[in-house]
Amino acid sequence: MLSSNSPLAATEIVGGAQTVLVPALAVATAIAVAWVLAWLVSASVRRVAARWPLAAQLSRRVRRPLRALLSVLGIWVGLRLSTQEASWTSGVEHGLTIALIASIAWLLIQLAHVAEDGVAARYPVDVVDNREARRVRTQTRVLRQLVGAVIGIVAVAAILLTFPGMRAFGASILASAGVLSIIAGLAAQSALGNLFAGMQLAFTEAIRVDDVVIADGEWGRIEENTMTYVVVRIWVDRRLILPSTYFTSTPFQNWTRESADLLGTVEVDVDWTVPIDGMRAELDRLLKASELWDGRVGGLQVTEATGGLVRVRALASAADASLLWDLRCYLREGLVTWVREVGSGLPRTRLQPLGPVEVMSAGAPQD
Repeated sequence: MLSSNSPLAATEIVGGAQTVLVPALAVATAIAVAWVLAWLVSASVRRVAARWPLAAQLSRRVRRPLRALLSVLGIWVGLRLSTQEASWTSGVEHGLTIALIASIAWLLIQLAHVAEDGVAARYPVDVVDNREARRVRTQTRVLRQLVGAVIGIVAVAAILLTFPGMRAFGASILASAGVLSIIAGLAAQSALGNLFAGMQLAFTEAIRVDDVVIADGEWGRIEENTMTYVVVRIWVDRRLILPSTYFTSTPFQNWTRESADLLGTVEVDVDWTVPIDGMRAELDRLLKASELWDGRVGGLQVTEATGGLVRVRALASAADASLLWDLRCYLREGLVTWVREVGSGLPRTRLQPLGPVEVMSAGAPQD
């Protein structure tokens, strides 16, 4: 038995301490170097951001995944340089391999977000004619989600393949792929249907982000178009969530399919004695006095004259759906006020008494 004061025991203690301290110092140094490199990259990108606005988004998106990737690489290099092959190093390297795959996938997904941000900056939707921007943004968002899903699936598959037992399991799964594909297809029929419907909507341009639609009896704007569902922001600021298959199997109205400008009508029931020319002149005055009207279409017509009343329809145009709604309300209020002030156009119910001869004729028996 060796004494704790013997030279051999001291040598063993020093050797054990070196076995722990040297790798620990190497790992700490590698992490510090990785963080310094990440900081230098971020600083360089921020300096470029003054001339290239997308660089700011790049710095914000990839800062953490780049730091994680460089840290994993630094730890790996530090352990390789400071340790010998041992039983515990294989387990640590396996964990680092998994972390490396996950950090690379994270970085690629964030780069896809940066690409989407670049497209969004190039095609703003806060302009008068944003049809092209809405189309490009919708397709870019669906592509980014598809790329993210593919990267995630590949990363999970790569991580599973690092386990020796999973390789044999994967071979057995491939051997029965025919049966499993049928079962998975039946089980995921609805999900796959929504997935393909979402891609169809994005690339056929049936709907785009910020389109004005009437779906499920509600008026609203397309706020988000994912690969499986569509979010419609209805006029009361609530969100209507519809599956993508709804827009491929159910008729709906798209008010901004070709252009944002729209036509709207205002109908008013008035008396037969209303001066139509005067009412038409009042409509012209209201349109010219309003900034909501785009000047394309404006007119007044009598569409019905039955049941004791005359139905008058005012037709007007506006640059988009929101302005059209306000314009219709403005015209309706103005025409109602004008009819009330004129007086002769107010709806009336007339009762005309019969004369004596008419009474006797009405009561006489028919042959």
